[in-house]
Amino acid sequence: MPASAPQSPTPSKTPTLSFEFFPPRDLHASFQLWDAAQALLPLAPEHVSVTYGAGGTTRDLTHETVTALQAQGAQVAAHLTCVGASRDETLDIARNYKAAGVKEVVALRGDGFEARSDGFQDAVELTAALSAEGLDVQVGAYPEPHPESRGAAADLDWLRAKFQAGARCAITQFFFEAETFLRFRDACADAGIAGPIIPGILPIHSWRGAARFAKRCGTSIPPALAQAFDVAERDGRTDLLALAHATELCAELQDEGVDHLHFYTLNRPNLTRDVCRALGVTPQDGLRGVSAAA
Repeated sequence: MPASAPQSPTPSKTPTLSFEFFPPRDLHASFQLWDAAQALLPLAPEHVSVTYGAGGTTRDLTHETVTALQAQGAQVAAHLTCVGASRDETLDIARNYKAAGVKEVVALRGDGFEARSDGFQDAVELTAALSAEGLDVQVGAYPEPHPESRGAAADLDWLRAKFQAGARCAITQFFFEAETFLRFRDACADAGIAGPIIPGILPIHSWRGAARFAKRCGTSIPPALAQAFDVAERDGRTDLLALAHATELCAELQDEGVDHLHFYTLNRPNLTRDVCRALGVTPQDGLRGVSAAA
Protein backbone atom coordinates (compact mmCIF):
# COMPACT_ATOMS: atom_id res chain seq x y z
CA MET A 1 0.00 0.00 0.00
CA PRO A 2 1.60 3.33 -1.01
CA ALA A 3 1.96 6.00 1.65
CA SER A 4 -0.16 8.47 -0.28
CA ALA A 5 -2.87 10.81 0.95
CA PRO A 6 -6.19 9.05 1.55
CA GLN A 7 -8.96 9.67 -0.92
CA SER A 8 -12.19 10.88 0.68
CA PRO A 9 -14.62 7.96 0.59
CA THR A 10 -18.19 8.51 -0.50
CA PRO A 11 -20.23 6.00 1.50
CA SER A 12 -24.01 6.00 1.24
CA LYS A 13 -24.27 7.44 4.76
CA THR A 14 -21.97 8.38 7.58
CA PRO A 15 -21.37 5.63 10.14
CA THR A 16 -22.42 5.64 13.75
CA LEU A 17 -19.48 5.45 16.13
CA SER A 18 -18.26 4.25 19.48
CA PHE A 19 -14.89 4.83 21.12
CA GLU A 20 -12.92 2.82 23.67
CA PHE A 21 -10.84 4.54 26.35
CA PHE A 22 -8.75 3.12 29.16
CA PRO A 23 -8.64 4.52 32.70
CA PRO A 24 -5.71 6.78 33.63
CA ARG A 25 -3.12 5.65 36.17
CA ASP A 26 -1.55 9.05 36.93
CA LEU A 27 -2.13 12.78 36.53
CA HIS A 28 -0.54 13.00 33.07
CA ALA A 29 -2.67 10.13 31.84
CA SER A 30 -5.76 11.81 33.32
CA PHE A 31 -5.18 14.90 31.21
CA GLN A 32 -4.53 12.70 28.18
CA LEU A 33 -7.88 10.97 28.69
CA TRP A 34 -9.79 14.21 29.06
CA ASP A 35 -8.09 15.63 25.98
CA ALA A 36 -9.18 12.51 24.09
CA ALA A 37 -12.74 12.88 25.33
CA GLN A 38 -12.82 16.56 24.37
CA ALA A 39 -11.66 15.71 20.86
CA LEU A 40 -13.98 12.77 20.22
CA LEU A 41 -17.24 13.38 22.09
CA PRO A 42 -18.27 16.19 19.68
CA LEU A 43 -18.46 13.46 16.98
CA ALA A 44 -21.59 12.22 18.79
CA PRO A 45 -20.65 8.60 19.46
CA GLU A 46 -23.46 6.24 20.43
CA HIS A 47 -21.38 5.44 23.47
CA VAL A 48 -17.84 5.31 24.80
CA SER A 49 -16.46 2.31 26.68
CA VAL A 50 -13.88 2.11 29.45
CA THR A 51 -11.63 -0.94 29.80
CA TYR A 52 -10.35 -3.03 32.69
CA GLY A 53 -6.63 -3.60 32.96
CA ALA A 54 -5.17 -7.08 32.66
CA GLY A 55 -6.34 -9.23 35.53
CA GLY A 56 -8.87 -6.62 36.62
CA THR A 57 -6.07 -4.39 37.95
CA THR A 58 -7.83 -1.10 37.16
CA ARG A 59 -11.28 -1.95 38.56
CA ASP A 60 -11.48 1.12 40.82
CA LEU A 61 -9.97 3.41 38.20
CA THR A 62 -12.41 2.07 35.63
CA HIS A 63 -15.34 2.83 37.94
CA GLU A 64 -14.08 6.36 38.60
CA THR A 65 -13.56 7.02 34.90
CA VAL A 66 -16.97 5.64 33.95
CA THR A 67 -18.79 7.75 36.51
CA ALA A 68 -16.83 10.89 35.59
CA LEU A 69 -17.63 10.51 31.89
CA GLN A 70 -21.25 9.66 32.68
CA ALA A 71 -21.53 12.78 34.84
CA GLN A 72 -20.39 14.86 31.86
CA GLY A 73 -23.23 13.54 29.69
CA ALA A 74 -21.47 10.77 27.76
CA GLN A 75 -23.27 7.46 27.29
CA VAL A 76 -20.77 5.02 28.77
CA ALA A 77 -20.41 1.24 28.49
CA ALA A 78 -18.35 -0.11 31.39
CA HIS A 79 -16.17 -3.17 30.92
CA LEU A 80 -16.73 -6.00 33.40
CA THR A 81 -14.71 -9.21 33.52
CA CYS A 82 -14.77 -12.52 35.35
CA VAL A 83 -11.31 -11.89 36.81
CA GLY A 84 -10.49 -11.59 40.50
CA ALA A 85 -13.96 -11.22 42.02
CA SER A 86 -16.82 -13.31 43.30
CA ARG A 87 -20.20 -13.34 41.60
CA ASP A 88 -21.61 -11.12 44.34
CA GLU A 89 -18.75 -8.62 44.07
CA THR A 90 -19.12 -8.39 40.30
CA LEU A 91 -22.89 -7.94 40.52
CA ASP A 92 -22.44 -5.26 43.19
CA ILE A 93 -20.24 -3.34 40.76
CA ALA A 94 -22.82 -3.76 38.01
CA ARG A 95 -25.62 -2.55 40.28
CA ASN A 96 -23.59 0.48 41.33
CA TYR A 97 -23.08 1.32 37.68
CA LYS A 98 -26.79 0.97 37.04
CA ALA A 99 -27.60 3.21 40.01
CA ALA A 100 -25.25 5.84 38.54
CA GLY A 101 -27.16 5.77 35.24
CA VAL A 102 -24.85 3.44 33.31
CA LYS A 103 -27.07 1.21 31.20
CA GLU A 104 -24.49 -0.55 29.01
CA VAL A 105 -21.71 -2.98 29.93
CA VAL A 106 -19.12 -4.91 27.95
CA ALA A 107 -18.91 -8.44 29.38
CA LEU A 108 -15.55 -10.14 28.89
CA ARG A 109 -13.76 -13.15 30.31
CA GLY A 110 -10.67 -11.03 30.97
CA ASP A 111 -6.93 -11.45 30.52
CA GLY A 112 -5.15 -13.51 33.15
CA PHE A 113 -8.38 -15.33 33.95
CA GLU A 114 -8.36 -18.18 36.43
CA ALA A 115 -11.82 -19.32 37.51
CA ARG A 116 -12.67 -18.77 41.16
CA SER A 117 -15.08 -21.21 42.74
CA ASP A 118 -17.27 -18.28 43.80
CA GLY A 119 -16.78 -16.29 40.60
CA PHE A 120 -18.25 -16.37 37.12
CA GLN A 121 -16.74 -19.26 35.20
CA ASP A 122 -16.80 -17.66 31.73
CA ALA A 123 -18.19 -14.76 29.72
CA VAL A 124 -21.41 -16.66 28.97
CA GLU A 125 -22.25 -16.89 32.68
CA LEU A 126 -21.30 -13.24 33.16
CA THR A 127 -23.44 -12.14 30.21
CA ALA A 128 -26.48 -14.02 31.48
CA ALA A 129 -26.17 -12.51 34.97
CA LEU A 130 -25.70 -8.95 33.71
CA SER A 131 -28.58 -9.30 31.27
CA ALA A 132 -30.78 -10.53 34.13
CA GLU A 133 -29.91 -7.27 35.95
CA GLY A 134 -31.54 -5.34 33.11
CA LEU A 135 -28.28 -4.09 31.59
CA ASP A 136 -27.56 -3.75 27.87
CA VAL A 137 -24.74 -6.27 27.37
CA GLN A 138 -22.08 -6.16 24.67
CA VAL A 139 -19.56 -8.97 24.25
CA GLY A 140 -16.28 -9.68 22.46
CA ALA A 141 -15.85 -11.57 19.18
CA TYR A 142 -12.80 -12.85 17.32
CA PRO A 143 -12.60 -12.65 13.51
CA GLU A 144 -9.50 -14.85 13.78
CA PRO A 145 -9.16 -17.60 16.38
CA HIS A 146 -8.43 -16.46 19.90
CA PRO A 147 -4.94 -17.69 20.93
CA GLU A 148 -6.46 -19.90 23.63
CA SER A 149 -9.35 -21.22 21.54
CA ARG A 150 -9.72 -24.63 19.96
CA GLY A 151 -10.29 -22.98 16.58
CA ALA A 152 -12.68 -20.80 14.62
CA ALA A 153 -15.64 -23.16 15.05
CA ALA A 154 -15.22 -23.14 18.84
CA ASP A 155 -15.09 -19.34 18.85
CA LEU A 156 -18.37 -19.25 16.92
CA ASP A 157 -19.93 -21.63 19.44
CA TRP A 158 -18.91 -19.34 22.30
CA LEU A 159 -20.23 -16.27 20.48
CA ARG A 160 -23.56 -17.97 19.79
CA ALA A 161 -23.81 -18.91 23.47
CA LYS A 162 -23.16 -15.32 24.53
CA PHE A 163 -25.97 -14.07 22.30
CA GLN A 164 -28.26 -16.77 23.67
CA ALA A 165 -27.32 -15.61 27.18
CA GLY A 166 -28.63 -12.12 26.41
CA ALA A 167 -25.93 -10.14 24.57
CA ARG A 168 -27.28 -7.38 22.36
CA CYS A 169 -24.23 -7.09 20.10
CA ALA A 170 -20.61 -8.17 19.75
CA ILE A 171 -17.53 -6.02 19.12
CA THR A 172 -14.63 -7.69 17.36
CA GLN A 173 -10.94 -7.82 18.07
CA PHE A 174 -9.08 -5.53 15.67
CA PHE A 175 -7.93 -6.69 12.24
CA PHE A 176 -5.93 -5.17 9.41
CA GLU A 177 -7.95 -6.15 6.32
CA ALA A 178 -11.67 -5.68 5.65
CA GLU A 179 -11.89 -9.18 4.17
CA THR A 180 -11.02 -10.64 7.59
CA PHE A 181 -14.13 -9.10 9.13
CA LEU A 182 -16.36 -9.83 6.15
CA ARG A 183 -15.44 -13.54 6.15
CA PHE A 184 -16.17 -13.67 9.86
CA ARG A 185 -19.52 -11.92 9.42
CA ASP A 186 -20.46 -14.50 6.78
CA ALA A 187 -19.36 -17.34 9.07
CA CYS A 188 -21.55 -15.94 11.86
CA ALA A 189 -24.54 -15.83 9.53
CA ASP A 190 -23.87 -19.39 8.36
CA ALA A 191 -23.68 -20.48 12.02
CA GLY A 192 -27.07 -18.96 12.79
CA ILE A 193 -25.71 -16.01 14.76
CA ALA A 194 -28.11 -13.19 13.99
CA GLY A 195 -26.99 -10.53 16.48
CA PRO A 196 -25.14 -7.41 15.32
CA ILE A 197 -21.37 -7.82 14.84
CA ILE A 198 -19.50 -4.50 15.13
CA PRO A 199 -15.96 -4.22 13.73
CA GLY A 200 -13.27 -3.05 16.12
CA ILE A 201 -10.86 -0.63 14.44
CA LEU A 202 -7.33 0.04 15.72
CA PRO A 203 -5.81 3.17 14.12
CA ILE A 204 -2.09 2.47 13.93
CA HIS A 205 -0.24 5.04 16.03
CA SER A 206 2.85 2.82 16.19
CA TRP A 207 3.34 -0.01 13.72
CA ARG A 208 5.76 -1.84 15.98
CA GLY A 209 3.34 -1.62 18.90
CA ALA A 210 0.39 -2.73 16.77
CA ALA A 211 2.37 -5.67 15.38
CA ARG A 212 3.36 -6.82 18.89
CA PHE A 213 -0.24 -6.59 20.03
CA ALA A 214 -1.41 -8.48 16.94
CA LYS A 215 0.94 -11.38 17.67
CA ARG A 216 -0.33 -11.62 21.25
CA CYS A 217 -4.00 -11.69 20.28
CA GLY A 218 -3.81 -13.83 17.14
CA THR A 219 -4.39 -11.10 14.55
CA SER A 220 -2.70 -11.90 11.24
CA ILE A 221 -0.29 -9.30 9.85
CA PRO A 222 -0.48 -8.75 6.07
CA PRO A 223 3.09 -8.79 4.67
CA ALA A 224 2.32 -5.94 2.28
CA LEU A 225 1.14 -3.73 5.13
CA ALA A 226 4.23 -4.49 7.20
CA GLN A 227 6.43 -3.65 4.22
CA ALA A 228 4.52 -0.41 3.59
CA PHE A 229 5.07 0.72 7.18
CA ASP A 230 8.75 -0.17 6.95
CA VAL A 231 9.06 2.08 3.89
CA ALA A 232 6.94 4.83 5.44
CA GLU A 233 9.07 4.78 8.58
CA ARG A 234 12.23 5.33 6.54
CA ASP A 235 10.53 8.16 4.66
CA GLY A 236 8.98 9.78 7.73
CA ARG A 237 5.42 9.24 6.44
CA THR A 238 3.96 6.80 8.95
CA ASP A 239 1.22 9.22 10.07
CA LEU A 240 0.03 9.62 6.50
CA LEU A 241 0.04 5.88 5.88
CA ALA A 242 -1.79 5.19 9.14
CA LEU A 243 -4.54 7.64 8.17
CA ALA A 244 -4.77 6.20 4.66
CA HIS A 245 -4.93 2.62 5.91
CA ALA A 246 -7.59 3.20 8.58
CA THR A 247 -9.73 5.35 6.29
CA GLU A 248 -9.59 2.81 3.47
CA LEU A 249 -10.36 -0.05 5.86
CA CYS A 250 -13.43 1.72 7.24
CA ALA A 251 -14.65 2.80 3.80
CA GLU A 252 -14.42 -0.78 2.52
CA LEU A 253 -16.46 -1.97 5.48
CA GLN A 254 -19.09 0.67 4.84
CA ASP A 255 -19.27 -0.35 1.19
CA GLU A 256 -20.15 -3.84 2.44
CA GLY A 257 -23.02 -2.62 4.61
CA VAL A 258 -21.28 -1.92 7.92
CA ASP A 259 -22.99 1.05 9.57
CA HIS A 260 -21.28 1.17 12.98
CA LEU A 261 -17.55 1.41 13.71
CA HIS A 262 -15.91 0.92 17.12
CA PHE A 263 -12.50 2.56 17.54
CA TYR A 264 -9.81 1.47 19.97
CA THR A 265 -8.44 4.95 20.65
CA LEU A 266 -5.64 4.14 23.15
CA ASN A 267 -6.57 7.56 24.60
CA ARG A 268 -4.87 9.14 21.57
CA PRO A 269 -7.64 10.93 19.69
CA ASN A 270 -6.10 12.68 16.70
CA LEU A 271 -5.85 9.78 14.27
CA THR A 272 -9.29 8.44 15.19
CA ARG A 273 -10.78 11.92 14.80
CA ASP A 274 -9.12 12.42 11.41
CA VAL A 275 -10.35 9.04 10.15
CA CYS A 276 -13.89 9.85 11.23
CA ARG A 277 -13.75 13.21 9.50
CA ALA A 278 -12.46 11.55 6.33
CA LEU A 279 -15.54 9.29 6.50
CA GLY A 280 -17.79 12.33 6.59
CA VAL A 281 -18.44 12.52 10.34
CA THR A 282 -18.32 16.11 11.52
CA PRO A 283 -18.60 17.61 15.01
CA GLN A 284 -22.18 18.26 16.08
CA ASP A 285 -23.28 21.77 16.97
CA GLY A 286 -23.71 22.20 20.69
CA LEU A 287 -21.69 19.10 21.62
CA ARG A 288 -18.45 19.67 23.47
CA GLY A 289 -15.94 17.39 25.11
CA VAL A 290 -15.70 16.98 28.85
CA SER A 291 -13.81 19.42 31.00
CA ALA A 292 -10.31 18.51 32.08
CA ALA A 293 -11.36 19.62 35.54
CA ALA A 294 -13.90 16.80 35.84
